[in-house]
Amino acid sequence: MPEQDLLLIALYALLGAGGAGALGAVALRMVRRRSVAVSLAVVTAVAVLAMLAGTLAVAWAMFLSSHDLTAVTVVVAVAAVVSLGTALLLGRQVVMRCRELVEAARAFGEEGTFTTPSVPAPAELAALSRELALTGERLTASRERERALETSRRELVAWISHDLRTPLAGLRAMSEALEDGVAADPARYHRQMRTEVDRLNSMVGDLFELSRIHAGALSLSPTRLNLYDLVGDALAGTDALAREHGVRLVGDGTASLPVEVDGKEMTRVLSNLLVNAIRHTPADGTVAIAAEAREGTVVLSVTDACGGIPEEDLTRVFDTGWRGTQARTPPGGAGLGLAIVRGIVEAHDGHAHVRNVTGGCRFELTLPAPA
Repeated sequence: MPEQDLLLIALYALLGAGGAGALGAVALRMVRRRSVAVSLAVVTAVAVLAMLAGTLAVAWAMFLSSHDLTAVTVVVAVAAVVSLGTALLLGRQVVMRCRELVEAARAFGEEGTFTTPSVPAPAELAALSRELALTGERLTASRERERALETSRRELVAWISHDLRTPLAGLRAMSEALEDGVAADPARYHRQMRTEVDRLNSMVGDLFELSRIHAGALSLSPTRLNLYDLVGDALAGTDALAREHGVRLVGDGTASLPVEVDGKEMTRVLSNLLVNAIRHTPADGTVAIAAEAREGTVVLSVTDACGGIPEEDLTRVFDTGWRGTQARTPPGGAGLGLAIVRGIVEAHDGHAHVRNVTGGCRFELTLPAPA
């Protein structure tokens, strides 16, 4: 067949098929908000009509016999029926899978859990189902964390209310006794009032520090310091409390390591850990502080002789307001010290951890080693 005739046939086929394609584009735009099954049927019909239009245009241009034209038309019609049937069947399956996914998503919104449809679905719908399942798991974990935080907040409010009421009631009673002149030893009353005011001031300071941590307003001024000096300052600051409780402080395991931290905030961290350990260690017990370099980090640990923490409470030790059993509740404490420790350490890109050891527990602070 001459090349000119082939080009002419292609031109007529393009004109016929192009007209059918243009009509199909208009039809798809009209049904774009309808079911995907309708869109599949339109696409199939456009494909068949494009082939039929192209064939008829070529047959008209080449003046084919009516017999040949009828045969071609019958073949195209049969192909159209089969194609439309297949498209409708496929569309129906896709629609059913979509409806199942919609029902699962609706149940997800109402019950909070997503159940993946058991019937196999196309790859795209299966991927969407997996993403919804992962989202459901993340939301469930988030709700659990939120419930735990809300429980901690309620406990904190209850404990703070109790801890504030006790010293305030004592202050009021002592001030009334002094005002009425019935205090047998006014100097002792003044000393006791000063002690209670110091306790209140410490609690308010802890609340303020914790609010800064939670609000992300904790401003750090990291400088390069020697960990040995930091530990020495913390031991000196808690030595009097240790002697009062009959507890030995041991800091021989502290290596001379450089760290890049905010000296004031890290001293507060070490002080909180040491005070916590001293208060929970019985008389004649030992509180040991140590530091070592470990795989690109600096690990600082405080080990006490408290007898250990119940396994179910280990994950809650650093929660706001947690104070454990009544036996571990420090006098005047509000359960904020360890929460502050974790907040400050995490602000230094480190993390805090606690585990039980023989006779007590060990708090470990992991900080990044300076470059």
